[in-house]
Amino acid sequence: MIALDFGFGPLEAEFWRWVFLMTRIGAALVAAPFFGTANVSAQIRVITAAAIALLVANWVPIPALPNLFSLPGFLAIMGEVLIGTALGFVLQFAFAAPTIAAELMGGAMGMSLAATVDPQNGRQSPALGQYFGVMLTLVFFGLGAHLQWIGLLVKSYTAFPPGQVLGAFGPDKFLTIVSFATSMLVTAVVMAVPVVLVLFLIQTLAGVLSRSAPALNLFSLGLPAGIIGGIVALVVSAPMISDRMVGLTADAISASGSLLVR
Repeated sequence: MIALDFGFGPLEAEFWRWVFLMTRIGAALVAAPFFGTANVSAQIRVITAAAIALLVANWVPIPALPNLFSLPGFLAIMGEVLIGTALGFVLQFAFAAPTIAAELMGGAMGMSLAATVDPQNGRQSPALGQYFGVMLTLVFFGLGAHLQWIGLLVKSYTAFPPGQVLGAFGPDKFLTIVSFATSMLVTAVVMAVPVVLVLFLIQTLAGVLSRSAPALNLFSLGLPAGIIGGIVALVVSAPMISDRMVGLTADAISASGSLLVR
């Protein structure tokens, strides 16, 4: 399978086939919003990719490439990285929707100053975004969507056999990813609209009161009212937000599955 030969015969060829199968799985795990986080060590990613690749090697009849250290071999590796990254990137779009909605809500509520370190990307993000991210993670795992996504990852070896990815993964697949990003932005706006609308009315009322009674301090009146009103609006709109997260999870799995349709 490679130009090097360590004298182990078929056992060595099977080992390099297993390592090659780990390429697509490893790229998908790195691009996914769970194992791709900064707080997940590289050892855990390698062990998980190796375990899934071992199952794929036994379930899916994938022939070994003749030589990985060649131009066709490098092109095959690039194709594996491409399809794996695409499957993980769809989930990144799904988990970005609550963060965008939280940015809109937090900016209107005045909670954008309360920031924490986001383990997803290693940067600071609003505390409200962390809350929504945890909620979506619980919904995603609670519905078993992670198992469906791993199933699609295994199914991708049948839809796009190794060595045939670059020729079959055309512009229509990238258009599918972009269209899902568009729906993600729409979902983020829908999640944020009820809270932002309530906060807009509160801030408008506070502005009218400050103009009517100049002695009132706008910041001492508007900021607490905005935070209290935003929290109440979040509580009232919690069922709608959870329903949108369930729909977002289903859309993410559906978009990942549409990438495998040739």
